[in-house]
Amino acid sequence: MTLPKFILGDNTEYPNAIFVIHTEFPRFIINLENDELEWFEDFDKDDQAELELETENAIKQATDFYDKEIAAYDA
Repeated sequence: MTLPKFILGDNTEYPNAIFVIHTEFPRFIINLENDELEWFEDFDKDDQAELELETENAIKQATDFYDKEIAAYDA
């Protein structure tokens, strides 16, 4: 099975939270309610510095994905 790059998620335990799951490296979940990020990867200091720009771009893409999905529901 091929997974989409982004998946929307919710959870009744966090009724106001909107989660976007990024399934490609570096994998993470972002809570768009408070921008809290949870990584599925372990990074050392060298990796973290190298991935900083890539991660920033992926977070922007996650937010854009959410906006696009919500716009589709409003249409």
